[in-house]
Amino acid sequence: MEWNAVGIAIIIALILLWNLDFIATLLNLGALSPELPEEFRDVFDPERYAKSQEYVRASSRFDVIESAYSLTVLLVFWMAGGFGWLDGLTRGWTGNEILAGLAFLSILFLGHHLISLPLAIYSTFVIEERFGFNKTTPATFAADQVKSLLVTAVLGLPLAAGLIWIFGHVPMAWLWAWILFTAVQLLLMWLAPAVILPLFNKFEPMADGPLRESIEAMARKCGFPLAEISVMDGSKRSTKANAYFTGIGRTKKIALYDTLVEEQEDDELVAVLAHEIGHFKCHHILQRLGVSIVQSALLFFLLGLAIDRDGAFARQLFDAFGVATISPHVGLVLFGILFIPASRLLGVAANAWSRRHEFEADAYAARAMDDPAPLVAALKKLSAKNLANLTPHRLRVLLDYSHPPMLDRLRALKSL
Repeated sequence: MEWNAVGIAIIIALILLWNLDFIATLLNLGALSPELPEEFRDVFDPERYAKSQEYVRASSRFDVIESAYSLTVLLVFWMAGGFGWLDGLTRGWTGNEILAGLAFLSILFLGHHLISLPLAIYSTFVIEERFGFNKTTPATFAADQVKSLLVTAVLGLPLAAGLIWIFGHVPMAWLWAWILFTAVQLLLMWLAPAVILPLFNKFEPMADGPLRESIEAMARKCGFPLAEISVMDGSKRSTKANAYFTGIGRTKKIALYDTLVEEQEDDELVAVLAHEIGHFKCHHILQRLGVSIVQSALLFFLLGLAIDRDGAFARQLFDAFGVATISPHVGLVLFGILFIPASRLLGVAANAWSRRHEFEADAYAARAMDDPAPLVAALKKLSAKNLANLTPHRLRVLLDYSHPPMLDRLRALKSL
């Protein structure tokens, strides 16, 4: 590797980002209040509130260790010349650029997965188990790992091969690569509910009864094109609860965790689903998809500059990582590392936008229900069930929260 301006800038940025996250974690722990907020006294008792704060502390300690571990592994592999060594190794196996590129990407992905696996095991079977969330058996965990790898291979390898070929053979490669990526992105949105998600969970049609009738009535009232209502076996892995809808076009599918159905009253469940419908009716999904597509166009344009064989910047970037040959497959990885700091900054803006959308969806649900009380009750129960941090520090919220703190949501709803 060569100590040039690009490499030094990346290292400094990565270390500064880690320190920023560390400071945010310390501030977040310091913001834990021993006094339970008044709004939650009907769902938290002192014992559960103390448990939620201990869960925040345990999760925060683990996040610090995980981030330090990941950064250390990256820097050690980089400084040891790992990227250049692996590129040379895979090129020695075949003269085909696409096959060599797929081998390079696959080994890196598998290596990262294996290195991260002990952390995932500890998180699932130690931390989540300790606080009563984990329902995952070792067999389910192992099956999830195998399925995830297979799905990634089936979907990721053809996409990677297409991108490598485009950047190696097509003029205006970034534009065609962006078109391919966008097409695959839209295809996955269509395939996920019917093909991918059922690989990991069972989805049973909701039984006829008052709850189903109330949900269908709310969908009709809101003009929501509901095609299917399913109950998902979320309790197979965790006691935590959630709900979401999937599907593109004129048909939508609503899925509720079985843990949510067990804990909430019918009007509270309908309010949660009205919130999800609010995202659809306020066009949040389309807005986010549109921004994602535009952002990916910019990223592919910049990627094209980062792997331009005649470009000075590309040469500096590859030299900084100790890679002799400028190539699309290595460029995809190096650009991903280069973009980490910018991605973090963009994430701050994206999270702020998402938090605004959550407030709008809450307000929509309150209007659809003609009363904010059912959604307030549902959110409070979810906070207690999931041991939510009720007093997060504003810096942690700014950096990472895609949803507003629960106390802010409740106060906004009550102000209606």
